[in-house]
Amino acid sequence: MIELKVTPRLREILKERNMTQMQLAELSGVKQATISRFDRNSGCDYITLFQLSKALEISIEELFTVEEE
Repeated sequence: MIELKVTPRLREILKERNMTQMQLAELSGVKQATISRFDRNSGCDYITLFQLSKALEISIEELFTVEEE
């Protein structure tokens, strides 16, 4: 059985765009604390993922890296 490790790549995306979590919070309407929890891989609901991906103009899938363990 293949196990997958799914991790957020938000930090990488923000760095590429020279953007802070606070700037993303302003763009997306998501609290900075929620963005920080997602960035630390503490989970996130689907609506928040949608808001973040919409603000960044990317797909929800692009917010994650998937690796085989």
